Amino acid sequence: MNANTSRQNPAEWDESAELLSRTARDLPTGRHQFHKERLMAQIHDTRQAERTAKAAPTQARRLRLPRPAIALPAMAAVLATAVVAGIVTSGGGEDGGLATGPALTTQIGTATTAGVPQLLDQISLAAADTSHPAVKPGQYIYIESKSADTFVKTDGDKSTVASHVVHRRQVWKSPDGTKGWLIDPAVNDSAEGETLSLPDEQGNTPEAFLNNPSYDYLTKLTTDPDELLAKIYKETKGHGNSADQEAFTTIGDLLGESYPPAELYAALFKAAEKIPGVVVVQDAVDAAGRHGVAVARLDETSGEREEWIFDRKTHVYLGTRSVQIRENSGEDALIKPGTVTYTSAILNRAIVDGMKQTPSQAG
Repeated sequence: MNANTSRQNPAEWDESAELLSRTARDLPTGRHQFHKERLMAQIHDTRQAERTAKAAPTQARRLRLPRPAIALPAMAAVLATAVVAGIVTSGGGEDGGLATGPALTTQIGTATTAGVPQLLDQISLAAADTSHPAVKPGQYIYIESKSADTFVKTDGDKSTVASHVVHRRQVWKSPDGTKGWLIDPAVNDSAEGETLSLPDEQGNTPEAFLNNPSYDYLTKLTTDPDELLAKIYKETKGHGNSADQEAFTTIGDLLGESYPPAELYAALFKAAEKIPGVVVVQDAVDAAGRHGVAVARLDETSGEREEWIFDRKTHVYLGTRSVQIRENSGEDALIKPGTVTYTSAILNRAIVDGMKQTPSQAG
């Protein structure tokens, strides 16, 4: 905990951030969401900081895809090293006091390229028609969700597959991204949660960028689908398992814990339509148990399929999940096809007037 990253030179910071970004995408999403923004506060010039994990001393986590989050600023170099090893440790018997259980599993839905443009067009139109008021200074974006993840748990020389129970998650963020709060038992066992506000302990306030956006940042992005996709490819170049998968995942991240303006929200789906390998899965289930149709893409390297789930009639975004589709080797072979490595469901997305205020408490 005494690591002082402020003594590192910028080149060392870039190297640590790059190392972390290329490996940490596979960590359980709840862990990423807590840790990223503080890492961003420390390594303010990194292009792609990713989710990190906090696990019990006996737990070794399989690296996984999703992201948006925070990392302890003084631990940036240590975290990068730990992620490469596949293990990040902390005190306590279970992550944030959250119970674990058997692996999450599902029936693998059939994927097809038929109907992809039509479905994304319908989703884009629905997104454009959604009421989407602007966020004013002093207000906060409130997002309530349910989530869970599956991971490899190692105790001594024995490894098994376990999952965190589906649990409630609440996030508040200011329009400029400098103030926020997180309540998530997978991250912190305090019912009060903890701050996401910047600057960090060392006074760093990073600028928002594509993979760590604020609402104000999103309002300035182009809404032309071709230009938007070109920007995504350019800014994520060299990250992830492939350029196309990284572009797909980047768009998927913006559908969850962010609040894109209406025109941008619609443009994201039009941009996704242009990514090779995008498919439709006719039946997918979010963390709240809601069935819908999914826009998905298979990561050929990891064998995981990332699915964005939408209401079949209204085409409203419900949530996301990642499903293991193919057998892997080594320890990853424990994650069998049909395993849900991550699942989430957006329950409420609203604008509120105060930190930790919920929509039901607003006038």
